[in-house]
Amino acid sequence: MDRELAFLDPTLYTVKAIMILDNDGNRLLAKYYDSTFPTFKEQKTFEQNLFNKTHRANGKVIMLGGITSVYRSNVDIYFYVVGSSHENELILVSVLNCLFDTTTQLLRKNVEKRTLMENLDTMYLAVDEICDGGIVLESDSSTIVQRVAQRSEELPLGEQTVAQVLQSAKDQLKWSLLK
Repeated sequence: MDRELAFLDPTLYTVKAIMILDNDGNRLLAKYYDSTFPTFKEQKTFEQNLFNKTHRANGKVIMLGGITSVYRSNVDIYFYVVGSSHENELILVSVLNCLFDTTTQLLRKNVEKRTLMENLDTMYLAVDEICDGGIVLESDSSTIVQRVAQRSEELPLGEQTVAQVLQSAKDQLKWSLLK
């Protein structure tokens, strides 16, 4: 009996994985936070099974192999947040909504595969700001967007894009004129 109670004790480690798949079930972004799927082959098999069960469904929550998954789709992208079978679905849905809203803001409402792939580095930063090691750090999308924007501003000049350099120059000029 004690083992069963220990199994249901609350834990900070609520998220097992965060994934974004394309409309063929191929991985665009995936972060696994525990050893449920230790090898790449097991991860790909799980992702394909999950996609096959959800790509035509209208639901938002699915139990697959003792794992709770919440999901959402947009155009040609599928967003997934995975937790254990005893995890609170509302927590997983809040992480999913944060991921989706953050993606929408970062990609300027152009949430599709091509744009996501062009901004994959930014998306990985966003996922790292949302969840670390399975622990949910933040569920407010505007806070995540601010943090990601700050990190991208800290890049050395050689690693910034032309648009980032121009924006930085504009900001510096604006502040020098306001003084």
